[in-house]
Amino acid sequence: MTAQVSTSKSPFNPVYGYALLFGAIALLPALGVYPIFVMKVLCFALFACAFNLLVGFTGLLSFGHAAFLGTAAYGAGHALKVWGLSAPLGLIFGALAAGGVGLAIGLLAIKRTGIYFSMITLALSQMLYFFFLQASFTGGEDGLQSVPRGSFFGLDLANDLTLYYVVLAIFIAAFWLIYRTVHSPFGQVLTSIRENEPRAISLGYDVDRFKLLAFVLSATLAGLAGATKTLVLGFATLTDAVWTTSGLVILMTLVGGMGTLVGPMVGALIIIALENKIGDLGKALADLTGINWFNGLGESVSLVTGLIFIVCVLAFRRGVVGEAVALWDKARAKV
Repeated sequence: MTAQVSTSKSPFNPVYGYALLFGAIALLPALGVYPIFVMKVLCFALFACAFNLLVGFTGLLSFGHAAFLGTAAYGAGHALKVWGLSAPLGLIFGALAAGGVGLAIGLLAIKRTGIYFSMITLALSQMLYFFFLQASFTGGEDGLQSVPRGSFFGLDLANDLTLYYVVLAIFIAAFWLIYRTVHSPFGQVLTSIRENEPRAISLGYDVDRFKLLAFVLSATLAGLAGATKTLVLGFATLTDAVWTTSGLVILMTLVGGMGTLVGPMVGALIIIALENKIGDLGKALADLTGINWFNGLGESVSLVTGLIFIVCVLAFRRGVVGEAVALWDKARAKV
């Protein structure tokens, strides 16, 4: 599955579309949507966008991105609960810790390509997972619980609605950074590396340095997602750092649309909504069809997400957003 990046000119400025999207998200609490659920989706959407910056725009497939989510989750949680830092400092510490881990892993993995790069990231991520399992500051299998939200520049984050708009602002800032990165000369070099690395080398670019910078930036943004998630939910657990979380973010990116800016957001919404609402959906289907098997659907999330992945690979190779963009471009070409 390859990334699809549309290069056709459009009379519509996408920035206006993003502004409308974020404006709609800001109105969701007023429409009765549960703020904690949306904040969780935003955290994983940022995680997926950070991963997409690496795989969709640089062509590097990491199997160990959960290491950065987990590092920042534990780092921010420890800073907030034990050190008593304010929320902004806790978030910054978590993101920087993830960036540091990303630099260490990147220096070891970036010299390899293809599956060798992916397997190195997976191996190092699992090493970090077992460190978290045994370290005393993480709480082991119990996790780091009761992390205080504190305040954010004078705003009391104990109020869910206040926290909601803080999280939304963090996501918008991170999304803007990714947008600017992709459309900058640096981002164009990353795209050239993805498309034809030998040619980029022949043009004089230090490919390894560019890939390392992209890897560290992706790790830092993934860490910001992990730190924000700890702030929202009030805990950090081993689930944040386990290899299945790395697989989950790959699935989110592929389902939404690899190489598109909005695709990972859509993929995160689909996957998190399934994880949280699949039980209700199964009960509704059981009542509608009379088939009792649907009542156990809530315990079969992995089965459902696996089926979605298969359907995506077979029918939506560009992902939901990628296919939508391709259909839009095809329709415009006929006009």
